[in-house]
Amino acid sequence: MNDLMQFWPAWIQPSAGLPTVQWAVLLALAAAAGHMLQRRLGLPKVLGYSIVGALAGFTGFTTTHWPLEGIGLFMVELGLSVLLFEAGGRLTLRWFRHNPMLLVQSLAESALTFAAVYGVLQLFEVDAELLAPLSLLAVTTSPAVLMRVAADIRSSGPVTDRAITLAALNTLYVLALGGVMARFLGRPAASLTDAFVPVVLLLSISVLLGAVLALALRGTLRLMSPTSENTSVTLLALVVACTTLAANFGGSAPLAALLAGILLKALHPRPWSWPRQFGTASSILTILMFVLVSMAAAQAEWNLTAFSLIAAVVLARTLAKTLAIGVAGIGSGASLYQAFWTACAMWPMSAVALLLVSQFTLFTPEFGNQIAALALPLILLMEVLGALMSTMALQRSGEAAFPLVSATATGGDAP
Repeated sequence: MNDLMQFWPAWIQPSAGLPTVQWAVLLALAAAAGHMLQRRLGLPKVLGYSIVGALAGFTGFTTTHWPLEGIGLFMVELGLSVLLFEAGGRLTLRWFRHNPMLLVQSLAESALTFAAVYGVLQLFEVDAELLAPLSLLAVTTSPAVLMRVAADIRSSGPVTDRAITLAALNTLYVLALGGVMARFLGRPAASLTDAFVPVVLLLSISVLLGAVLALALRGTLRLMSPTSENTSVTLLALVVACTTLAANFGGSAPLAALLAGILLKALHPRPWSWPRQFGTASSILTILMFVLVSMAAAQAEWNLTAFSLIAAVVLARTLAKTLAIGVAGIGSGASLYQAFWTACAMWPMSAVALLLVSQFTLFTPEFGNQIAALALPLILLMEVLGALMSTMALQRSGEAAFPLVSATATGGDAP
């Protein structure tokens, strides 16, 4: 790629350059791979995006390197913000009031996963400074992967809704705690005042921008037709502005977008088809985000000796989520059968975990690089295997519209 970069200017003087061609080719390949996987095997298209991104990272067919920075980091944040806003728009606060055990289930799942992974890391004698960050990363489940899987296999029902809700809630916890943890990782114990300021700054800016975004979107939906192309452009432009402002002022763009979706749903409870409103631009951002995540994760320094630790973390994470969701699900309206498949659907890890690793690397490069060496292979593994497990879980629960092979028979894509 370096030789090609040197040859390119001597051959032709383009308006954009070779990186633009690279990304155009990658997006085309990712979209085609996702289409073929769904058409031929009925698998979610996100698998094709992840596989193409991983191959690009392994082979060096990219101008983006780890750690992500600049436009690459911004595009991951923007794509994640759009999907988290959609996830927040699916959360109904009245549901928690009528079924408070769902919150208990969420807290139990997050706490037990953190404790289980923390204990496993201690058994493997991982450095003490890395225990809490790695355990927090293991808590998160990717709402982005879950929603794309559910859309691709046309899944709907209590298991699908509960899995996405629990994933959105633990993402809320992880984004709030992880942003603060990144600022104090590896630093001497700070006074209460020193710790209070960045915590308040991160949370207040995120909440403020989330509220402003929700109010702006509510006003837009009142003034403009929900089916208009102009409405889609306006909604997406407002999310882009919120993402940029949150990143520049010390807040968390994904957290602000998630809070905005939750608040907008509370203010405007009528159901909306968010993907239709965001349109094709949202689809491009989604593909780009998954390609970037798998590409960055593939560029980690892969250490074969660490795979035993990664396997142990995956096992502990899976058992903890299954146990917590099963036990805490008693009285929440879900059967043990539904609780089991809900826990299986919560395997995926993706952009949220990657952004946290990026924050750890940015604020404390020494510890961040050690975290990345273990976390990036785990993220790539759980993005691919997690999508497969989520697909199987939603199908086995009886909520998918078609089995694995029916897409071949119909010859079409899911919306």
